[in-house]
Amino acid sequence: MKKKETLHPAIYDLKVDMDKGKLTRRDFLRYATLLGMSAAAASQMAGLWWPKKAFAAEPVRGGTLKIAGQVQKITHPAQFSWVAPSQVGRQVAEYLTFTDGKNITHPYLLKNWQVSDDLKTWTLNLNQGIKWNNGDTFTSEDVVFTFNQWMNKDVGSSMLGLVGKYLDLSGIEKVDQYQVKLHLKTPEIALPEHLFHYPALVLNAKTFDGDFIKKPVGTGPYTLESYLPGERAVLKARKDYWQKGADGKPLPYMDGMEFIDMGTEMAPQIAAIKAGEVDMVDLGDVAGVDVFQALSKDPNINMIPYTSASTRVLRMRVDIKPWDNNKVRTALKICQHHEKLLSLVYYNEGLQGQDFHVYQLHPEYCEKPIPKYDPKRAKQLLKEAGYPNGIDINLAAGTWPDVVRYAEVLKQDAAPAGFRINIQTMPTSQYWEKWTEVDLGITPWMHRPIGTMVLNLAYVNDDAGKPVPWNETRWSDPEFSKLLKEANGLLNVDERRKVFCKLENIQQQRGSIGIPYWRNAWYCLRKNVKNVSGVPSLYITFNDAWLA
Repeated sequence: MKKKETLHPAIYDLKVDMDKGKLTRRDFLRYATLLGMSAAAASQMAGLWWPKKAFAAEPVRGGTLKIAGQVQKITHPAQFSWVAPSQVGRQVAEYLTFTDGKNITHPYLLKNWQVSDDLKTWTLNLNQGIKWNNGDTFTSEDVVFTFNQWMNKDVGSSMLGLVGKYLDLSGIEKVDQYQVKLHLKTPEIALPEHLFHYPALVLNAKTFDGDFIKKPVGTGPYTLESYLPGERAVLKARKDYWQKGADGKPLPYMDGMEFIDMGTEMAPQIAAIKAGEVDMVDLGDVAGVDVFQALSKDPNINMIPYTSASTRVLRMRVDIKPWDNNKVRTALKICQHHEKLLSLVYYNEGLQGQDFHVYQLHPEYCEKPIPKYDPKRAKQLLKEAGYPNGIDINLAAGTWPDVVRYAEVLKQDAAPAGFRINIQTMPTSQYWEKWTEVDLGITPWMHRPIGTMVLNLAYVNDDAGKPVPWNETRWSDPEFSKLLKEANGLLNVDERRKVFCKLENIQQQRGSIGIPYWRNAWYCLRKNVKNVSGVPSLYITFNDAWLA
């Protein structure tokens, strides 16, 4: 007889809130699954039907998926700051969890998890019988090793900023070969979602020595046959992968995948997919709107849309003059004409931002008005800050088309306030080499499923008082950090939203960023690519995709 699923007591409170209309069914599913309930059981409790995987046609085995996408240098996966290298990496290595396109987080390398009533003790139960591609058995030793890599300050992973706020090394307990317990310093509801952050690939404790390309050992569906940065990555399907297809045989259906680096200009990639030379253009790190405009009406191509919390962040280093002065920061922020920028830069394919890093569709979002373009007030603020004759500033920008256009429009609109902006464009690879160091820049930030996740990644200090690895602006506000810590441990959405109203106010009024718009995102595929289940972050997890 099947063992009855043990439910976290807070799930019953969530059900009451859903029945009273305080919580949508979608949010109920998200929180119930985070608390360890299976997606199928949560759907049943919510009165929804959880469909089994179905195919429009019988999957066909064979073929190689060719993808136009950047092939960047890879060493330590935990150091990824672009999505592009993770696209190759996740074919070879895998994550403990998987957050789908509906914002529901599922066990992946984990079989399941349980969480204590106070959200401070998480029991991670591993799937058994999984083999690494070198024949080793996947065990809790690998999970503990991976967590230790994230927590190692010398590695410099963004996972340290994300997970290190509530976990330290003393809180990682190996219970047995297939169970790990995490004893958190503070409550955290979103831990399963954090485990799907793109640098969170699980590593083999026996083989990993800091260079994944030299020893590409993973539990994923493919092995890495060759990797030439700037040129090509070739992947070959495993015959003994742990997931099974509809036919009962091991996935993947395809024989292989090939990533072809065609540079950062989109025109050659557009031409290649139109001609059938590639099957996909990876838009994970690029704007995509030019690709959408060029290909959305092509009968041979699917542009699969996702509403996304992907954005471009105008970021100011608060430890460097003049950005240490909030009046100067505010002056530049109110020189952004949000409606105009979305229209001219991204052709209205998205939503207007509000100069805080929380998106309108994040579950805890607190509604706020769009900041107004006000160069007159900006000029007065500059005068009060000691710049009555205006100020000369340098703005660093990579060569993403929408980033360059954003910089150009901002330069024009900020001139009446007294900002004389010198745009310093550089290749995107060069921008990423210095993205945390420039005093003023425009940085692409990818989709995150919840508001707390990106705030913990980018706008706080660590326990030693130093900015976390991805805090590119060096901004940290004691009141903000205290409120964010409180929000991390709140399960009730209404209560979290009350805290987020304050967090958004602080970041909007004295923060270090401007966010004029949020970007729609697309998977760009030829129609011969079947059964693709995407996510707003545009991660390529095509284990059961196949080629017609």
